[in-house]
Amino acid sequence: MKVNVKKNDQVLVTTGKDRGARGRVLRVLASEGKAVVERVNMIKRHTRPNPNKGIQGGILEREAPIQISNLKVVCPECGKPSRLGRQRLDDGRGVRVCKSCGATFN
Repeated sequence: MKVNVKKNDQVLVTTGKDRGARGRVLRVLASEGKAVVERVNMIKRHTRPNPNKGIQGGILEREAPIQISNLKVVCPECGKPSRLGRQRLDDGRGVRVCKSCGATFN
């Protein structure tokens, strides 16, 4: 599956319980079509202590993956959530382009 979202992109959540939240992408799960965004879609996970790995245990709060279709990339130039396009440069490299202002990503 082709995804426009990459690690460390600033994104805006468009739907769901965290609609309107902005955050940085921590991890992209391209095969599932999901991404983990910093401080978005928080869940509580009950963990058992494991002294060998140094895990204390208890109820931990962490981010769960969210559908990439529910995210919009925020342009670093104009600061607006926008759609992305692709453009090929003269040297043959492909870059992502903001559809609003035309700024290049990567």
